[in-house]
Amino acid sequence: MIEENNQPVDDTQASASESVEASASSAMPEPTEESMTDAPASEAQPVEEGLPEDSAEVDDTDYEAAFMELRSTYAAKEREVEGLKKQLEDANSQYMRIAADFENFRRRTQREKEELETQIKCNTVKELLPVVDNFERARSQIKPQTDGETTIHKSYQGVYKDMVDRLKKIGVSPMRAEGKEFDPNLHEAVMREPTNEHPEGTVIEELMRGYMLDEKVLRHAMVKVAAPAEDGDGSVG
Repeated sequence: MIEENNQPVDDTQASASESVEASASSAMPEPTEESMTDAPASEAQPVEEGLPEDSAEVDDTDYEAAFMELRSTYAAKEREVEGLKKQLEDANSQYMRIAADFENFRRRTQREKEELETQIKCNTVKELLPVVDNFERARSQIKPQTDGETTIHKSYQGVYKDMVDRLKKIGVSPMRAEGKEFDPNLHEAVMREPTNEHPEGTVIEELMRGYMLDEKVLRHAMVKVAAPAEDGDGSVG
């Protein structure tokens, strides 16, 4: 029973397969030599991918343009560097000038400060010199007679000595003009005395003592200067 029922089914499937193959064969014709010859080149031979034939020339042009641009940029940077160097040199020169001006200003200010201090010191000491002169006059003119006078004399002479010592500490020193040659930078001649005992121009007497503050003249010494003896003057021989 089973075999009899399956037989008709196999025959039907076979006939259906044959009909499908026949229709497919009739629909797709067999290729011929002409059809293969007329096939497009794209189907017959694959196209290789890549750059066009003149790509080398295009690349050379691009490289040349890029090189020229880099060269121009390099030249511009060189000019910029030269400009910066020039600015640096100018700045250094200006700095050196400013430094030199400042050093000169510092030295000038220091010198002016020292000169001002010396001038103030000189003016102060000058006000004290008349007091010193009075003490010296008193010592040379007053002759104490009693013990009380001697005590008073020693007392104010002690004050005089203390003042002189303090003046020495700040650089004050008396001139010793007598017996020296007259120097207008140190001495002021208030008298001239003809004499053969001293050479002409010699200081023969110090009328008022002069003083120095270090190397600076505080007060010129007032002196009597020897002059040539007139006719008839001098020793009798």
